[in-house]
Amino acid sequence: MRLSLRRVVAVLACAAMAATEPLEARATDGRTDGRRLNVLLIISDDLNTDMGCYGHREVKTPALDRLCRAGVRFDAAFCQAPLCNPSRVSLLSGLRPDKTGVYTLFTPTRQRLGPSAVMLPGRFKQAGYFTVQVGKVFHTGEGFEDPQSWDVAHFEFGKSPAASEVLRAGAPPGPTKHTIDWAVLKTPDEHTPDGIVARKAARYLEQAAAADKPFFAAVGFRRPHAPFAAPQKYFDMYPTDKTSLPAPVPPGYADTLLPAALPYAWGPRPLTEGEQRQLRSAYFACTTYMDAQVGVLLDALDRLGLWRNTVVAFLSDNGYHLGDHGGLWHKNSLFEESCRVPLVVYAPGAKGAGRGCARVVELLDLYPTLMDLCGLAPPHALDGRSLAPLLDDPDAPWRHAAYSVVARAADRTKNVEETEFLGRAVRTERWRYIEWDGGRQGVELYDRQSDPAELHNLGENGAHAEVRAELRELLSAHAGQAAPAGP
Repeated sequence: MRLSLRRVVAVLACAAMAATEPLEARATDGRTDGRRLNVLLIISDDLNTDMGCYGHREVKTPALDRLCRAGVRFDAAFCQAPLCNPSRVSLLSGLRPDKTGVYTLFTPTRQRLGPSAVMLPGRFKQAGYFTVQVGKVFHTGEGFEDPQSWDVAHFEFGKSPAASEVLRAGAPPGPTKHTIDWAVLKTPDEHTPDGIVARKAARYLEQAAAADKPFFAAVGFRRPHAPFAAPQKYFDMYPTDKTSLPAPVPPGYADTLLPAALPYAWGPRPLTEGEQRQLRSAYFACTTYMDAQVGVLLDALDRLGLWRNTVVAFLSDNGYHLGDHGGLWHKNSLFEESCRVPLVVYAPGAKGAGRGCARVVELLDLYPTLMDLCGLAPPHALDGRSLAPLLDDPDAPWRHAAYSVVARAADRTKNVEETEFLGRAVRTERWRYIEWDGGRQGVELYDRQSDPAELHNLGENGAHAEVRAELRELLSAHAGQAAPAGP
């Protein structure tokens, strides 16, 4: 959707008029120094926590390092479904996948929720905010985007680069039917899809600031989602001969994995060390490239003086495997690497600024958090809880776990279209417990205190029967009873 500057200004004016009207649902006035708080939501695609601000020694993320110094970095944040579409629908609706009915890449956003459901940006639109989407926020394509949530929407484009932009590329044999290709681009940042998204979003921030109107801006970056494509200067930062390899696993480890635990069929052959280094180098390059685009937005906040009245949240929709667990790539598993995501929240005046938080939180918590910070009442019951107390005190008591779900089908060589059974995980500060098909296809239990790499399944270990029983009860209390939705 393209709008002229005149049209944008008109939309902003309408938002301003709406913002002055009383809102029956408003919990508080949501103001700082007489101004309503804005929201800038930044979403990366398939980003794990291999980042400088999360302690990774190789990966450079100066912009996000800076955001972490301003806000609170959540070190144990988890998505509710480690796959783009179901994760985004869950966090943007504030509901678990069992309620949204979205478990796969093929289920439309509102198939079960219907047109009356109020998504996160839609609630801000109701409250009189100017709402704008730039890039990938909801999943891409007709039936997945949510036009009714936005005043203005510029949807994602440019997943794969044009051949004319590619200097060199490769496509090693990854999981069956799931490419893990990479490409070095000659294109400057400002002409790449994510670069265009960042600069277009910065212009909307400028227009909103000039109009002095409250806004909810969501900016979605495609990278580091495959293909791992970025300008050459970012690849130059990660020479393949110096890039680390995945951590080794015990001999015979692959044979100990439950069949249901594998998100995809293994590739036709194991990747060579050189191929693994190249892929990890390319992924790291894309992470730094994405970080540079985040920097464009942070610079805009500086220039426009928006830090004093703008909440900024950065997150990824799911994690990503980079050859760990003996050769897993992609996502859609229930291991830590797939379910854990980066989450950083900056709120003006929050007392925990610059600190990390070890409490277990969920992406579901974002919706109620933004409602709380901006003084808005939720439009319906939400499954998450506000993180506002942790923004003031990251060490505050927090007795909550995180829950994730994946869909499985018999044919593990392609994306799941028709769900055969579900896998569910609960993650506490110490344990990860997983049930496949309600336990009929196996259970997994990992003690992250002694086994942070989750390589030793204690699911059949009699010494841990009491722990398993407690976690199973916890999982059952939060698992929906709805049948898996079809495509």
